[in-house]
Amino acid sequence: MVDRNEPLHEIKSRRDTALRTLIQSVPYIRWMGIEFDRRGDELTAVMPYDEKLIGNPLLPALHGGATAAFLEIAGVVELAWSAMWEDMESGRIRLSESDQDTPLRLPKTIDFTVDYLRSRLPRDAYARARVVRSGRRYASVHIEAWQDNRAKLFAQATAHFLMPQS
Repeated sequence: MVDRNEPLHEIKSRRDTALRTLIQSVPYIRWMGIEFDRRGDELTAVMPYDEKLIGNPLLPALHGGATAAFLEIAGVVELAWSAMWEDMESGRIRLSESDQDTPLRLPKTIDFTVDYLRSRLPRDAYARARVVRSGRRYASVHIEAWQDNRAKLFAQATAHFLMPQS
């Protein structure tokens, strides 16, 4: 069970460690330079501008594959994080710094549909995922990506995932 007397800084540290463990378990996230901003249980994926991700240098516009990968990563991490969050809050798991080398079992993509709404400018990009349905075996997630204005999405996606079995 969760210790209600645990100091706030220890709770925040434990949550940050859990998120760092999750992100470090996928080398492709680091290669793409994607970071996550955590505010409570809400995650925002941040992909800083990088020339290596440009598909059309004449525009310059982000490569469609990089856009899809960014959206998929945001969805997988949100789904895994929401499951971890519930386990942490219930006291079923307590990750520490020493657990960071333990491989995590992440959801597997069943299908993934991207809507490319406009070209991405050479700027940082942000994405948020919302778990629409999550069961023991299957989950559905909706992801939205924007740059300077959240109301002007440059892409969105719907994904279905197979949940890891314990």
